[in-house]
Amino acid sequence: MARILVVDDELSMREFLQILLAKEGHSVLTAGDVAGAMERFRESEPDLVVSDLRLGRESGLDLLRSVKAESPRTEVVIMTAFATAENAVQAMKLGAYDYVLKPFKVEELRLVLEKALEHRALVAENRLLRHQVGARRTGPEEILGESPAIREVRQLVEKLAPTRTTVLVTGESGTGKEVVARSIHARSDRRDQPFVAINCGAIPEGLIESELFGHEKGSFTGAVDAKAGLFEVAGSGTLFLDEVGELPLHVQVKLLRALQEKRARRVGGSADIAFSARVIAATNRALEAEVKAGRFREDLFYRLNVIQLRMPPLRERRADIPVFLEFFLQRFTAELGRERRPSPPRRWSTSSPGSGRATSGSSPTWWSAPPPCPTRASSVRRRCPRPSAATSCAGPGRDPHLRDRPAGPPGLAGAAGARAGARAHGREQDGGREAARPHVPVAAVPAGQVRHRRRVLRSTGKDRKTFPKL
Repeated sequence: MARILVVDDELSMREFLQILLAKEGHSVLTAGDVAGAMERFRESEPDLVVSDLRLGRESGLDLLRSVKAESPRTEVVIMTAFATAENAVQAMKLGAYDYVLKPFKVEELRLVLEKALEHRALVAENRLLRHQVGARRTGPEEILGESPAIREVRQLVEKLAPTRTTVLVTGESGTGKEVVARSIHARSDRRDQPFVAINCGAIPEGLIESELFGHEKGSFTGAVDAKAGLFEVAGSGTLFLDEVGELPLHVQVKLLRALQEKRARRVGGSADIAFSARVIAATNRALEAEVKAGRFREDLFYRLNVIQLRMPPLRERRADIPVFLEFFLQRFTAELGRERRPSPPRRWSTSSPGSGRATSGSSPTWWSAPPPCPTRASSVRRRCPRPSAATSCAGPGRDPHLRDRPAGPPGLAGAAGARAGARAHGREQDGGREAARPHVPVAAVPAGQVRHRRRVLRSTGKDRKTFPKL
């Protein structure tokens, strides 16, 4: 159930409440003064504190201040036999959940404690939902790919997930370091707790400390309210520090202490706040070189680099390109609300650097259809060059439907008829010299257009001069 700390200077009252709450299934700790209560509090981090107002020479209000300074999320219920309106108001202002008068009825106390625990659970759930909704998810929790390098990464993720070890994920930008961190979180026993991510390089240097550790009201200009840091927000979940190599040195010192002690102190605060979140860091820099250059603390590097996991770039695992293409095709068609068209199976060639081409059937490259041939003869002559003079009219690439034409159409004589006959054979003469043009196979022209040309030539009496006018 819950961990409850009972603080009262009377032994009989402590034993009574311990028996009562233990029957309800709670784990109960007891203390008789403020010092003993704070020692038990730091050891066990209880969910609820039930304290008497008068603790000998000390006051329960002092305990209330200390508890709220170290753990604002812990609920506190104050009991007293000397009730005054002033004490009640002061206790509520300091953050007490409720104020119970002695002597009390057992059912009344049980109801107050249940409501206090329920309120704490609702606040934690609200915090979790806000961060789940507001978190930017850049990729799936599954690591895509079937290459040997990615299989090795997945095996390491499976081994690291159940542990509490700090992990350092390295790799170039865009290789999927946050995907790895989310995958570790999703496979751990913290999966129901928050996953809080922060890009250390995207936050100004003056605000990064407040984001990580929080701040108290009035600690600096603009701090109109107290704010919980991400270490507190993560709770028992996972805190992902992306681009940790961008942290300034003074923040690195505070982060090192937080990782060592599992306690963080807000900016302007006077007490440390315990946290139990797992820390996963990521960087695209070579931190060893940063340490030698004096830009990153060596002790923090070794504190983060307990287990290092390297994400290989895509150029080192080209066999995974089809997997990514399939994933993004499904993703974008779903986002655009369009139906996915079936595509033929493709084979990918990865034999040369930079090669990522899909092939269909047994062809080693992409197949592309030839451009449609124009219907006007002037465009035909401009865009579809004729065979050279060295190419035989009956040779390879010659359209079998286009038979040899006579030297000139009927009614033409002299040079004009000779030039018309030369054009009919696909040649062009100028001063007795032939201008050779690059060979383009006529087979690329669709058969329907070939038949259309033949019909046009027959209708014009095979006069090629009138063909462009049609």
